[in-house]
Amino acid sequence: MAKAPTVKFYNGSEIPVIGLGTWRSEPNKAYEAVKDAIDIGYRFIDNAYLYDNEVEVGKAVRSKIAEGVIKREDIFLSNKLWNTFHRPEAVEPMLRKTLANLGVEYVDMYLMHWPIAYKEGSGNYPLDAEGKMQFADYDFVDTWKAMEKVYEMGLTKNIGVSNFNEEQLERILKEGKIKPVTNQVECQPYLCQFKLSDFCKSKGIAITAYRPLGGPGKPGQPKPSEDPKIKIIAEKYKKTPAQIMLRYQIERGHIIIPKSVTKSRIEENFNIFNFELAKDDVELINSLDCNVRLSPLLECIDSPYYPFEK
Repeated sequence: MAKAPTVKFYNGSEIPVIGLGTWRSEPNKAYEAVKDAIDIGYRFIDNAYLYDNEVEVGKAVRSKIAEGVIKREDIFLSNKLWNTFHRPEAVEPMLRKTLANLGVEYVDMYLMHWPIAYKEGSGNYPLDAEGKMQFADYDFVDTWKAMEKVYEMGLTKNIGVSNFNEEQLERILKEGKIKPVTNQVECQPYLCQFKLSDFCKSKGIAITAYRPLGGPGKPGQPKPSEDPKIKIIAEKYKKTPAQIMLRYQIERGHIIIPKSVTKSRIEENFNIFNFELAKDDVELINSLDCNVRLSPLLECIDSPYYPFEK
């Protein structure tokens, strides 16, 4: 069985360079997808409380442990703290709930999903009567300090962030005591994140690229997989556009978490370690960057912690 290469974090922990993304995977489909992924050779599963499929993801992992396919230490489980639990005192109970849902004693990585705090106690998306997001006044640095505590307790082996900009990362580095191992951000050929990637690299923080394929966007959103230049490169290497886009991220030193619930696609996404892109082809993909963000979280544009350019 093929095995994915690993990336070493600054603290010595190792993470497989490719993981299975589980965002928008319906619970029953997530269960089968995770089992298929493990059989194919994936050893990194990216999950989050928000995805509402923690129980099924955990059940699938535990079933493969019970079968003897993997041991717990063979699999890298990542999860995320949702925006409604940024109150520092809420972080530990929330992680413990996630651990209970997954049926494990620890996760390998816990990320702060966004730097923005939502009002607690009104569901995952607490909207007011006018349909506007209700924010909570918690500074992400205080939430980060609570993340450091759950790390020190051994509930997670690594801590990191997601959707943070340079300025926000600088504050974490200055005011926190533990450096994030990764910043998980949208990164695909129309949003290459050159500046943020270089910044993170300079600080020893790995980039994890979500939506590396662009993915099923909203109607009218551009699809990198249909870009003529990507298709030409795919024909040259006798690979699919998806495989070209995933290989592109790996050659930039990024970790990737493509999402799929289809076994053939999960397998296709994994089959990217038997070729390398020529420098000219990497530069051609670089030239597609046009700052098109497919996950802009526009409902949070009024938050003082909104991480993207307005």
